[in-house]
Amino acid sequence: MTHRNSLGRALFLTLAVVLPALGANPVYTAANAPMTPPLEDLALCGSVSRHGITWRFADKARVGRFVNGDYYVVGPVTVASVEPAPAKGRNQSCLNLPVTSVGASPFDSRVAGGRGKVGAKLRAAFPLEMKPGDALISSISTQPRSIPDFLRPSDKNLSPVGSVSILTCLAEPAPADAFRPSYGDRAQTLYLARNLRRELLPGLPRDGLEFRHEQGPIELADFAAHFERPWLDICFFHFDAPAQYQVQYGREGGRAVGIAALLLCLDFTPEELEPLLVNVVQYGVDLWGVVRAGSRGWQAHGGHGTGRKLPIVFAGLMLGDPEMAAPTKAFPKLRFGEDMQTMFDNGWTGAKAVYAGHVGKGGVKGKADWGAYEHLPPAEWPGRLGENYRRCCTSVAWVGQALAMRLLHAEKPWNHDAFFAYVDRWMTEDDTGHIEQIKKAKGWDYSASWQRQGQAWDPFVNHMWALYRNHLPPAPDGHADPPAEGTWR
Repeated sequence: MTHRNSLGRALFLTLAVVLPALGANPVYTAANAPMTPPLEDLALCGSVSRHGITWRFADKARVGRFVNGDYYVVGPVTVASVEPAPAKGRNQSCLNLPVTSVGASPFDSRVAGGRGKVGAKLRAAFPLEMKPGDALISSISTQPRSIPDFLRPSDKNLSPVGSVSILTCLAEPAPADAFRPSYGDRAQTLYLARNLRRELLPGLPRDGLEFRHEQGPIELADFAAHFERPWLDICFFHFDAPAQYQVQYGREGGRAVGIAALLLCLDFTPEELEPLLVNVVQYGVDLWGVVRAGSRGWQAHGGHGTGRKLPIVFAGLMLGDPEMAAPTKAFPKLRFGEDMQTMFDNGWTGAKAVYAGHVGKGGVKGKADWGAYEHLPPAEWPGRLGENYRRCCTSVAWVGQALAMRLLHAEKPWNHDAFFAYVDRWMTEDDTGHIEQIKKAKGWDYSASWQRQGQAWDPFVNHMWALYRNHLPPAPDGHADPPAEGTWR
């Protein structure tokens, strides 16, 4: 277990031996940083429960909590059983989930595409020995298509996994402001909330904003709750994403992280922001651990690859970790959908920032319309797949992300200028004449309001764009970045 930017271990004296209660997140800073408790002051427990999952130990063990409320146990320890009990391919657990097993899911045999059956070999059996460095992910199964999808409640989530919780085994106690190590990080890097650079959050006025997503209200506490439990991003296409709180499609993932980051840029009090801040940073820490463990990232594939880069960049900025804040500089071959699907080229509309295609510029052999096409006039387009997804499932989910990164002056660590230029183009280029040209050349009609450029998916993001895209707050050094809205031309 390694501490990042730790102030060091200090003696923590207390007369009570209790588990810290969940509640409002304290705002830990260097001035009120919690001390690391000695082992004997941790609660001695025979079991712990988190979000409906109970782990029972063969012998009582010392248990503590991370800043997001997840439990750790000081090991080694034997987990005798878990509830709900695994049975008939349901309610399964996995010890040290392999982060490169994109074709397998251990949590439920019904996971789509055969991934649940292939993942059977990854399932944990109880009693289970845990040692420091281990992370046990346990799940609660649900009936597919029974839970409204987050940010898309008119759709029912397809996943048979309802929820997951993570029990981490450490070698020694951790301070109360430690983030849970990523489930992909066997070295168990500990990041500390006392080091969060909250001064980077601009605190923009929220008066008059329309706090609505496409199908309902946006509430700070609701978003914090949706990010409180672990989001799993190993099984591509979200086939086993926990249905109770995680999105089932990358487009909604992009919307969710964009909205969350924009909420964190508003003038709520630090105490009000802290639960969402902690939970979004924890998501970024989880993804960063997956990347460092060897994942190649989340490639472009329609809307599926969207939404994972922002949490990593955001967490790196907040924690003052320059490598995490600029993941594609640290790992040049790392893939993110937003970057693979945007590039600079001579577009047929006169734009220089263009959509790079369904899976990015190179496309797929044998699939003529999966690659770049905007450099061609519509009459020469090999198919309509790229333009369909450009308008339905990608661009509309990128607006909040791009705006949040601009508000935080994170364009340089993001390290892909074409993404920001393309989003500016999407929001400002008048496509009225272009739609007419496409229809004349191919007969394809993109005139429906939901297919048009100039909008994000969610009213809140549209309103934030109108207010702040050309009125960015000053950069941390006191100098405002230029708007640069014309770089797409």
